[in-house]
Parts: sequence; structure tokens; C-alpha cells
Amino acid sequence: MSVVPADVVPGGARAVSEAAPGAAELGPRARLWPSLAAVYRAQLSRARVARIPLLFVATFQSIGITVMMRGVVDNGGEARSVVAGSSVLVVAYVALNLLAQYFGQLRASGGLDHYATLPVPPAAVVLGAAGAYASFTVPGTLVTAVFGCVLFGLPLSNLWILVAVIPLAGAALAGLGAACGLLAPRPELATLLGQLGMSAALLLGVLPADRMPEAVRLARDLLPSTYGVEAYARTFGEHPDWAAVLVDLGVCAGVGIVSLAVAAWAYRRAAVR
Repeated sequence: MSVVPADVVPGGARAVSEAAPGAAELGPRARLWPSLAAVYRAQLSRARVARIPLLFVATFQSIGITVMMRGVVDNGGEARSVVAGSSVLVVAYVALNLLAQYFGQLRASGGLDHYATLPVPPAAVVLGAAGAYASFTVPGTLVTAVFGCVLFGLPLSNLWILVAVIPLAGAALAGLGAACGLLAPRPELATLLGQLGMSAALLLGVLPADRMPEAVRLARDLLPSTYGVEAYARTFGEHPDWAAVLVDLGVCAGVGIVSLAVAAWAYRRAAVR
């Protein structure tokens, strides 16, 4: 006696189809903030191995520039620019230079394919990586700022402004670094763009603006980290202009939003290729 499957009996397929449940619904779309936290923790764990060399190089470089400029500038307004610029330079070294190299290598090695398969928004990938790299700049920035203030005899009372300067300037520079790494056709070009950006932050941020030609000052105004430097430098005065400080921080925040949006667009563009 043979057994005939029910799906081959005339009318059986229709019966099975009618009895089958409806198509399964897709799960809810991943939200930005939980995805951002997950990517941030993953990137932080990945970069933890290189934390000590990273902090040493970025901090040592900025402190060395501060010591070198001690014999060039006086203890007035020029000293404020040197200390503020050297402190923000730590942020530029990581957020602009290293992040451009990281995304450039990630794109060249096919690492973006891994992130493209994850149910996370593109902005979460960019912000998570930028936040993880920027986290390593906090100790070096604080050490450089304290060392520079002691070296030039500047007050330490308004050091708390770095709580706002570091994330806002870091966001603006991290967006530019990520965009350079994602848009560069080759990782070598991404490294070159990151190095040029850090050199611009060094020359235009640390050197006093009064000694620059007018054309160089215009280029300085186009650099996002300049406004973080200006915001921090204004707090060294006896009566800081807090309205001007807020304006400078607002510019950093605005540029940060735009640059991170461009980086998210560049990530989507690179991930689908």
C-alpha cells in the first residue's frame, strides 16, 4: 500500500496554501541610539590595544610643540593661542588623521561589507567609530592643557570649558576625517588627506593669528578646529566674553552636524559599491 503526499493530490496544494499562515513580518528597524552604543562599545574594545601608544604619540607631540613655542612667543595673547591650539591638536591628530586612515583601510579591505550586513543605521557606524576614537583624546588634551597653562603661567580656573570643546571640535574633525577616508579611492590617499588636515590644524591652530598673512587667516577661518581653539583661548582672560565663546562652540556644533551627515552619506555610498 502506497502513501500519496497530500500536496500532490488534486486540490491539496490549494488546501495547504489556504491553511498556511500569513507571511512573517520583518522585525522592527534598529534605532539609532542603541545601535550607536553597540558600535561605540565594539570600536572602543577594538582600539583599546593601541590606546597607550596612541595617547603617548598625540600627547607627546602637542607638549613638544608647546615647549618649542615657549621660546618664540610671550606670555600674552599669543601664549593663549599656543596653549589652546596645542590642546585641540590632540583631538585633530586622532579625530581627523587616524579616523581618515581607519575608514580608508576599512573600505580598501572590504570591512565595510561587514557593517553593511548589520541592521544598524549608517549614522550609528560613523558616530560610533568617531566617538570611540575621540574618547582617547580626553586624557591627552587635559594633560597638554594643564602643562601649557603651567608653562606659560595661564590660569587653570576655566579648564572645564574643555568638556564642551573636546566633543564639539572632535565631532567636526571626526566627520571630516571619516568623509576623507570613505571618499578617497585608495587608502594611501586617505592617509595623505588625514596628514594634510592635521598639518593644517597644527599650522593654523597653534601659531598666533596676529602673525599670519591675511590669506592664511581666511584659510584659518575655514578650519573647524579654529573655533574650538578660539573658544578655549577666550577663557584665559580676566573677564572672558562668554557670548563669543558660545558662538564659537555653536560654529563647531554646526560644522560637526554637517560633516557627520556628509560622512554618513559617504558611508552609504561606499557600502553599496
